[in-house]
Amino acid sequence: MTHRRDINASHARLTPDAVSEFLTILTSAENPLSGILTEVLNAAMLLERQHHLRADRHERTDERNGYANGYKDRTLKTRLGTIELSVLQVRGSDEAFRPASLDAAMASETALHIALAEMYIQGVATRRVKSVLESLWGFKVSAMEVSRAAKQLDSVLDAWRERPLGVTPFVQLDALWCKVRHGGIVEDAAVLVAAGIQEDGKRSILGVSVALGEHEIHWRTFMERLLQRGLTGVRMITSDDHAGLRAARKAVFGGVPWQRCQFHIQQNALAYVPRDAMKPEVTRDIKAILNAPDMHYALEALKQNVTKYKSIAPKLAAWMETAIPESLTVMQLPEGLRKRLRTSNGIERINQELRRRFKVIGSFVNDASCLRLASAILMEISDEWQLGKTYLNLREETTDRP
Repeated sequence: MTHRRDINASHARLTPDAVSEFLTILTSAENPLSGILTEVLNAAMLLERQHHLRADRHERTDERNGYANGYKDRTLKTRLGTIELSVLQVRGSDEAFRPASLDAAMASETALHIALAEMYIQGVATRRVKSVLESLWGFKVSAMEVSRAAKQLDSVLDAWRERPLGVTPFVQLDALWCKVRHGGIVEDAAVLVAAGIQEDGKRSILGVSVALGEHEIHWRTFMERLLQRGLTGVRMITSDDHAGLRAARKAVFGGVPWQRCQFHIQQNALAYVPRDAMKPEVTRDIKAILNAPDMHYALEALKQNVTKYKSIAPKLAAWMETAIPESLTVMQLPEGLRKRLRTSNGIERINQELRRRFKVIGSFVNDASCLRLASAILMEISDEWQLGKTYLNLREETTDRP
């Protein structure tokens, strides 16, 4: 059995710079050895896991930091072509395990995909794209290779958007707006995004689409496509109360409980407050309802506030009576799950990243260019989620359910 000092010594030599340098040599034009690269990366990840666990395979020690938990297949497109990796998993550890060697291998490919997407969106000339690719790849490329890389990018993004889905208990829906040229005129377009939490507690971007707006037909087409790709087992949907989204959700997911985003509902409430001076008090009262320990206390607090505001703010009282119960659906779940499922803030943060990248572009030349960049960004985010730590422990939640 390998001694601990041997494991640590092996890991010490596996620095990010060393991995990067080795990959540069291995993936040069003179050494197209994809099989060896696959073996090296898998072996490197095994060494990293041993170091993370502070133990060899099957070794029992007081210092052990969790246990090996199998692996997840991962396809990585590299300069050598497609390689199949076995990304090792860990359970029971005091911190998330993510192989640095995998990050090193993915870094240049991630940069390549995003750079290609942004360049083609902005209509950059082939010779300029060629120059950027040469700086990323480290060797000369032809115009034909540039064109081939662009087609490969689109095929990768198309495959990701159409990949099969599966059991996803919790789904979040949201949209953001961008500028797209239609017939020479710059118009608003909606980027529809769906994210979900899978059975294993990991998050995933389920789908993205670019539409003329948030009308029911657009949301309905988007949701129906999710079902066609195999989305099933949905227990709750979280979203804002947009009219088109609401109608489409009822038509496609009519039997699925809906959680109205609590962040948005607090903002919506202010539109019904007759005087600015009342807004802080109304905000506190609504927060008290939403933060109640259970459904009974929440409904009782709601009843008291409806009575309180009936005479001084009748429109607010009427709105609270119908709207706020829609944001209490999450209370049917165990308390440990409510915080991350009561709002659509998770997908809002995704939209913030999209807006940041879209701002650089200004207006897109067409819908396809918008979808290309959005897909490239969301695919990378989704991949990071899948390789990262568990977002919600749904196994514990299952045991708590009656």
